[in-house]
Amino acid sequence: MNNDILLESGTNELEVIMFQIGTGTFGINVLKVREIINPLPITGTPNAHQNVEGVIRLRDEVIPVVNLAKVLNLPPSEDPKGDKFIISELNQMKVAFHVHSVSRIHRISWEQIEKPDELSAGEQAYTIGIIKLEGEMSLLLDFEKIVVEINPESGVSVEQLKVLGPRERSTKKIVAAEDSAILRALLGDTLNEAGYENVLFFENGKDAWTYLHDLTENESVHIEDEVNLIITDIEMPQMDGHHLTDKIKKDAELSNIPVIIFSSLITDDLYHKGVHVGASAQVSKPEIVKLVEEIDRLII
Repeated sequence: MNNDILLESGTNELEVIMFQIGTGTFGINVLKVREIINPLPITGTPNAHQNVEGVIRLRDEVIPVVNLAKVLNLPPSEDPKGDKFIISELNQMKVAFHVHSVSRIHRISWEQIEKPDELSAGEQAYTIGIIKLEGEMSLLLDFEKIVVEINPESGVSVEQLKVLGPRERSTKKIVAAEDSAILRALLGDTLNEAGYENVLFFENGKDAWTYLHDLTENESVHIEDEVNLIITDIEMPQMDGHHLTDKIKKDAELSNIPVIIFSSLITDDLYHKGVHVGASAQVSKPEIVKLVEEIDRLII
């Protein structure tokens, strides 16, 4: 799988692989996909999560298989011979997602993706955004949430900060863009535990940018008094983190503010995309200790 389809970073575009489960159509960001394969023999694992079918061995790697039909409460495949495994890498782990078929790749803008209702149940409870293409509605799934529910240790935890010892309170002001309500709460708790109490959260890059841009338009405001550091996820409806970082670093009044990209998509293969848009640091979820260490280093 060529994960460098988008030659430029910060264009606010993404490539989405569409796949089917039952009669539903769903999407996954190409950047999360390592390859798509025909199903391999599955070895059952005792006491496994109900949504985990077992593990496969792929080129000497043991990879868990997650049945997305079970996750989404959809019926099993009617033609298992046509099923596929989407091999993904996120939160520093590889997972095989079992789907019923894979169709095609679409290039779209994050502006075309609508934020789902946070209170929606069922399929939309695992949805980053709703994609409307050619009269058809598809759901861009929140694979990180699916993985963290199965393996809570792969998520952000306040407990991890204990290794840093006692922390002093800080008056520094942080702006954070994160589309997941659950992660916003977790990130707020962990940053507060680390001493950073003044964190202003936005649920996507567009809202964060509007706030920052409005500050620059206000002649009575000194930017350095309002924002000392910015944290951003990558995958967000309306405006992604790479595009947000690019806009900040190209703005004369905002360019000196450190920007940390905190995302499950920080891998060796994708690190260069953050470098290209001028990120001050990039930290892979769920490394909250490293995130705090980078904040300590960069905040002024």
